[in-house]
Amino acid sequence: MAVLNIKGFPDDLYEELRERAQREHRSLTQEVIHLLQRVVDRESRSVLELRGLGREPWKGVGAARWVAEERNAWDD
Repeated sequence: MAVLNIKGFPDDLYEELRERAQREHRSLTQEVIHLLQRVVDRESRSVLELRGLGREPWKGVGAARWVAEERNAWDD
């Protein structure tokens, strides 16, 4: 298995990671691997996973009415 050394790692970030690892019942190494894996996995997700995101703020808003109001506002 590979070894990763990081020079100049900020002390405050190290402490936050250590505390987080403790809360999650992981070693510091396990926590860093877990977090890095989440970020890497997130980057390779499908656009299909975006379906439904942003729906909540538009609940109860009529799209046609909203577009009409926006267009009318352009004339002001």
